[in-house]
Amino acid sequence: MSEPEPDISADAFSLDEMAAPEAREKEMDLHIERTAADLEAVFDVPVRVSVVLGRTKMPVSNLLRLDTGTVIELDRQVGEAVEIFINDRLVARGEIVLVEDRLGVTMTEIIKPQ
Repeated sequence: MSEPEPDISADAFSLDEMAAPEAREKEMDLHIERTAADLEAVFDVPVRVSVVLGRTKMPVSNLLRLDTGTVIELDRQVGEAVEIFINDRLVARGEIVLVEDRLGVTMTEIIKPQ
């Protein structure tokens, strides 16, 4: 008597069982939910954040006469968007907000890299 042949139909093995272990690990990583704690290593990396409230042109002689409290007229109106730069790279636009007698910026649009 001969032994029965093993079942080798497609139903016998799942694709997960046939995949290489590295491929299964990568697939599992895709399903893991990420949290802010996963970025803890970069929390202390310094970045320079700049907000451009507006621009103006003036002669150097006027620039040298600037003093504390001098008002400079800029090319933006109240309510217009401001530009937010991180390390000299435009990353977002926002609006100026007043929070407990202090100025702040709220992001309204994130600029996608090109």
